[in-house]
Amino acid sequence: MKTITLEQANKDLISHINYSLKTHEEINIASENGAIVMIPQEDYDSMVETLRLLADKKSLNALLQSHNQRDNKVEPKSYRVEDVFGDL
Repeated sequence: MKTITLEQANKDLISHINYSLKTHEEINIASENGAIVMIPQEDYDSMVETLRLLADKKSLNALLQSHNQRDNKVEPKSYRVEDVFGDL
C-alpha cells in the first residue's frame, strides 16, 4: 500500500488516481485527522461482493463444502444444462 500525505494528494490527485487504477494498489492518504484509503471502484465492488457472500451463511457453507471437496479430491456432481436452465 502506498502512503501519501493529504498535501501530496492535493498537489497531484489525478496522477495518484491513475496510478491506483493502473496498478490496483491502494493509496493511503494520511492527514492530521486520520487517514482514508483510495482504491479503484472495480476493486471496491469486488470486496463488497465477497463480504456479502461471506455474510450469507448458505453461500459460505457452499463455499466451504466445495473447498473441502477439492481438498479431498472429491469429484463434484455434474449437472446437465437442461437441468440447470430448464425453467428458462
